[in-house]
Amino acid sequence: MPDPDWSLWRSFGAVVEHGSLSAAARALGLSQPTLGRHVEALEQALGMSLFERTLNGFHATDTALKLYEPVLAAQQALAEATLIAEGASAALTGSVRITSSTVMCHYVLPPFLNDLRQTFPQVAIELVPSDSAENLLLREADIAVRMFRPTQLELITRKLGESPIVTCAHESYLARRGRPEHPEQLLEHDLIGLDRSDLLIGAARRMGFVLRRSDFIVRTDSQTNAWELIKAGLGVGFAQHLLVADTRGMVPLLPDFRPPPLEVWLTTHRELFTSRRIRAIYDRLGEGLSRFLARTL
Repeated sequence: MPDPDWSLWRSFGAVVEHGSLSAAARALGLSQPTLGRHVEALEQALGMSLFERTLNGFHATDTALKLYEPVLAAQQALAEATLIAEGASAALTGSVRITSSTVMCHYVLPPFLNDLRQTFPQVAIELVPSDSAENLLLREADIAVRMFRPTQLELITRKLGESPIVTCAHESYLARRGRPEHPEQLLEHDLIGLDRSDLLIGAARRMGFVLRRSDFIVRTDSQTNAWELIKAGLGVGFAQHLLVADTRGMVPLLPDFRPPPLEVWLTTHRELFTSRRIRAIYDRLGEGLSRFLARTL
């Protein structure tokens, strides 16, 4: 019997990683029946059962877990080979996949992407709004705009600047409830904050200010949703100062109460940095964002 092809191993690895056919199918962009057939074909070719089927999903056997390690290594090696080939490309055609936070993707990047499209009309832009760290090695993105400094040795990274965070509210809310003049007065206002994440609570604690989850009268873990709630006048929240300055009706508050600014880093894989297409987009995007972050507020 011939060796199983890579598509079967790829599907197998996704099921081990995600624990169910449905989740693995979504990750690979395949249908659940197709993924099920791949798993069955691999088991048949190997002459062994790789998963225990339960109501809670697929549980990898001990043998499957041992097989998963070389499969994962092979997947990473193939991804790196693709990166090397991509890096050797001299063409200014094709596509570039860019990822950043949801706030950056929705409210900051669009004008810069418009500039990229005008300058490089033969390059298609794929945008991935995500508040999780996309994996550049596995080509989940070609370029990332990070709000933290990446540390992996395989990455080329450049600090573009910092984005200050301010307390803010819409003028319609301030007209109803008044304007807080001291940080202690924030607890007298309707605060908009995160739900399950303790990011804001931790930042406030480091500033010597105690905030509890119950102090946020409106809670969401979606940063773009939080910004829209603040813009709608539901309460006082925290946002990037440049975003506040560019939005009609938004008012920065408490100038002496400033959480630490967000560092903004532009990142790509070192093997992609030699690609003319990737390098051109990387450099142009970096120039535009650097000017944006350097604006006098």
